[in-house]
Amino acid sequence: MRYFYEMQPKLIKCDISDVQQLANLSLETFSDAFGTQNDPDDFEAYLTSAFNSEKLLSELENPNSSFYFVLLGEAIVGYLKINFDDAQSDIHDPNSLELERIYILNTYQGKNLGSWALEQTFQLAKKSKKQYIWLGVWERNQKAIKFYERFGFKKFGEHAFFIGSDRQIDWLMRCDL
Repeated sequence: MRYFYEMQPKLIKCDISDVQQLANLSLETFSDAFGTQNDPDDFEAYLTSAFNSEKLLSELENPNSSFYFVLLGEAIVGYLKINFDDAQSDIHDPNSLELERIYILNTYQGKNLGSWALEQTFQLAKKSKKQYIWLGVWERNQKAIKFYERFGFKKFGEHAFFIGSDRQIDWLMRCDL
């Protein structure tokens, strides 16, 4: 797929010096995506545990996890997180790559940057000689499910995902390379 932008997007790998910027971006994008669909107390509890600097720093220091900023010009417009091997949340298959997070800021949505970032994920997986990419997506997020299906992802299972004390179901989806 070809994308046309005034400025070519770039994928830049994050390091520990990016932790505060990553925390701020994570909080903003996750809140924009799901804040109104969840109980405020459960949601706040999740945000506090999942996106605090200490938690993100430990994830950045894991050699089997990588965060990447999506840049458009000098602006950071989104990010993604990929996991290999034991850093994966479920599968732990050395032949796979988990796309744990992919988020684009609201003001940049509708510009195919999510598609571009997903294509970059495919390239990272191929470069790492992986056989497939898998991810979890909230069963109620039909827009995201349709997005992934357009790229060839298919549901292969489910797992529980907790927002605070609220047990939700994520579809596990996979795309063979």
